[in-house]
Amino acid sequence: MKRCWPCLFMGVAATALMCGCGDQRSEVSAAAPKPAAVNSPVQPVAAAPAAMDEGLTVTGPLIVEHQVDVTAQRDGIVSRISAEAGTHVASGTVLAQLDDRQLTSNLEAARAKTRGIEADLKNWESEMEVLKADYVRAQRLWNEKLIAEEQLQHAQYKVESDKWDILRVKEQLNTAKQEERSLELELEKTRIMAPFSGVVARRYTREGQSVAKGDRLFWVTAEGPLRIRFTLPEKYVGHLKKGQELPLFSPDLPAEKHVVKVIAISPVVDPSSATIEALAELVGGHGELRPGMSVAVRIASLP
Repeated sequence: MKRCWPCLFMGVAATALMCGCGDQRSEVSAAAPKPAAVNSPVQPVAAAPAAMDEGLTVTGPLIVEHQVDVTAQRDGIVSRISAEAGTHVASGTVLAQLDDRQLTSNLEAARAKTRGIEADLKNWESEMEVLKADYVRAQRLWNEKLIAEEQLQHAQYKVESDKWDILRVKEQLNTAKQEERSLELELEKTRIMAPFSGVVARRYTREGQSVAKGDRLFWVTAEGPLRIRFTLPEKYVGHLKKGQELPLFSPDLPAEKHVVKVIAISPVVDPSSATIEALAELVGGHGELRPGMSVAVRIASLP
């Protein structure tokens, strides 16, 4: 009987071990389908493109059509500054003045020369009238056989000679007037003027400064209309239309909402980047928007 107890104990242990392994296998088999349950929600990932289909946002700076550096058109010394940064100017407003005393003196001399040639021309024209009268009288005397033929020819040649003298003086007068006009243009270059209406954004020069031809003096920019130039993938060809209105916003001005209208679309696709270029103009008031600010435009998704 004592020998049977160990055997009985070992049998019970083996039975328990087998039951535990069976339970583990059942737990493993029960847990096996769970990965399938985890993988099943992966199917709705296709919704990600839906977020992209909400539209395309492009960014860029606001620009204006007229924005230039006003440069010196001739060498000179700045004698006066008439506009500072922030000054609103109209087209033709004088921004600065170069020293023009020498040019003014040369121009007055050229005008005096022109007046002298004009007086000389009138003198030649008056002499022509006298020579014509002499020629007519010589013809009458020749018809009456009172003078020799040589005297008639002499009167005729004097009239012809005077015609050429008048033509020569007229050409001298034209030359003098063109020289006068050239000096007037040079004098005009001493006045640095605004090429269009806008605002002076920067001033690069100061009074008394010696400048050379081509030096920057002012930066003048128009205040409107505000525009944005942007590029789109070639798949938007035919989707974006001229006159179409698009929402515009600035990250620096979240409270302001604006609208731009497409005014130009490139007729060709850039082969290097496979994009098309478009230009849109702000509609209505510009609020706090200023040229150069970074803004964004939203384009609707493709159908």
